Amino acid sequence: MTFSIVARDPQTGAFGVATATAGPMVGALVPHRRRGVGAAATQAMTNPYLATDALALLDRETTAAALQSALARDPEAERRQIIVVGRDGDAEGWTGNQCVSHAGHLVDAGVAVAGNMLARPAVLENMLVAYRRTLVTDGFPAALLAALIAGAEAGGDSRGIGSAALLVQGDQVFADVDLRVDWSSNPMSELAALFRLATTGPYAEFIAEVPRHPL
Repeated sequence: MTFSIVARDPQTGAFGVATATAGPMVGALVPHRRRGVGAAATQAMTNPYLATDALALLDRETTAAALQSALARDPEAERRQIIVVGRDGDAEGWTGNQCVSHAGHLVDAGVAVAGNMLARPAVLENMLVAYRRTLVTDGFPAALLAALIAGAEAGGDSRGIGSAALLVQGDQVFADVDLRVDWSSNPMSELAALFRLATTGPYAEFIAEVPRHPL
């Protein structure tokens, strides 16, 4: 039903999540983050507490241990899908055996992608390739967006796409980027347009002047 990416920026340590689905308001329940700790996307038969529990446990456990501990608290874990990345860039994923096919996840250094009810397995492969390529040329937020667009172009959710979201959490209490298209016939184009507004021009200049506290 959903395809997502979570990652840690190897340059700044920021965390990011980008996600899209056929239904409305994917940004309300799927993306999660804790400043300085990690990020997660929880989907399929979504349990938001799976993500919040895993991120809370990252304060004292490895990413793998935190994910397993969170899953152990969920009696319906086989219906869930989750990807998590921690402060050291360690990424982990889980796809329960009751998730609707095609369902799966891929994990690499500092990044993980996952999807269920996908049009084809290439959705996830294309997302990783686009993320890695764009990270080098255009930076972290753009790489998350590129991954999501690549997933959509590879078929994305087999039912179509109705909503999308992109979140980047840096070292401040507010997000660096926090974009949502809650319901649209063309959410990927609208998300890309919002991204341009957020990262260039007057709005970007305004955000650059927002007070920041030292670490």
